[in-house]
Amino acid sequence: MKTILLLEDLPEIRAWMRHLVLQVFPGAVITESARVQDAIGLAATARFDLALIDLGLPDGSGVAVVTKLRDLQPDALSVVVTIHDDDEHLFPALQAGAFGYILKEQPRELITEQLHRISQGEPPLSPSIARRVMAYFSAKAKPAASAHAMPSVNLTDRESEVLLRVAKGYTLPEIGVQLGLSRHTIADYVKQIYRKLNVSSRAEAALEAQRLGLFR
Repeated sequence: MKTILLLEDLPEIRAWMRHLVLQVFPGAVITESARVQDAIGLAATARFDLALIDLGLPDGSGVAVVTKLRDLQPDALSVVVTIHDDDEHLFPALQAGAFGYILKEQPRELITEQLHRISQGEPPLSPSIARRVMAYFSAKAKPAASAHAMPSVNLTDRESEVLLRVAKGYTLPEIGVQLGLSRHTIADYVKQIYRKLNVSSRAEAALEAQRLGLFR
């Protein structure tokens, strides 16, 4: 049974999101919040598998909650659900640790499909957001490409195994069980991988795993 934090200040939108979440995750235990500070408090006292986070709240930005969950609950997946379709909101959220970024102003069926991707280990990204992220990484790679080819990333076989599982959305304890290693050892691997790839979130790691050809 999933435990889910739902951060949204508008009651009607919160009810709409709750309905969608229960369609995708039947039986989920949903904790609702309308303020950043309340959500930060919940992150410090309750455990969540998933957090759906709006960005523009009356008392601040939901990015603060993404950051707090990343620090306190690295296994929790934070997904931004917002109206903001611009780089100024997108990239700070991904850099803070957001696993996905969904735009509210899409057909309900598309949002439901994107939420389903979480269970399949895929970062839920709205199409326009996915294009923007891919364009960002393409632009980032161009200077290196002009100097012959993209620089190789020297991941060990074990690091590649861990990266693939992180990209698929497995938690650190789950990866530890799969590979016969402790959660703390997996956490150390993840730090090394993020440093080598120069990324700071699962969404960025998943894109790098795809670029490196780890998905089969």
